[in-house]
Amino acid sequence: MNKYLIGRSMQIFFLLMSVIIWLGIWLTGFDVVHWVLYLPAVFFVFAGVTRICPGMIILNKLTGNN
Repeated sequence: MNKYLIGRSMQIFFLLMSVIIWLGIWLTGFDVVHWVLYLPAVFFVFAGVTRICPGMIILNKLTGNN
C-alpha cells in the first residue's frame, strides 16, 4: 500500500481541489449537479485525508501494473 501514498504537497493540492469542487457543487445546487461530479470530489477528499490516491489504484488495476 506504500506505493500508493502521495506526498504532502499533493495532499494539500487534493484538499484544495476538493474544496473548489464542493464549493461549485454547493453554488450550483446539490440536487442540480449530475452524480458523476461527486466522484472526483469524494476521491480528492479521500486522497487528501488518507494520503492514498484512489486514482493510482484504479489505473494500476486497469493497466495490470500490480
